[in-house]
Amino acid sequence: MNAQAIQHQAKGYILRFESLFDGGRALAFECDAAGEVDLDALSERAKLNYLYARTVIGRDFATPRVELH
Repeated sequence: MNAQAIQHQAKGYILRFESLFDGGRALAFECDAAGEVDLDALSERAKLNYLYARTVIGRDFATPRVELH
């Protein structure tokens, strides 16, 4: 593994859901490079927010994207 790959792993990733209507509003959750969120690691509130964001993709939030954290 090269130094850049190690640096990316150390920083981690977030899955970001941007609001379709409010440019300053977004929900973000820690994930892996593929965008997979560990639901068991989320608090109850974060889990509810994540499930809500997934439900309203295209209505309230844009399709999420994976970003370096």
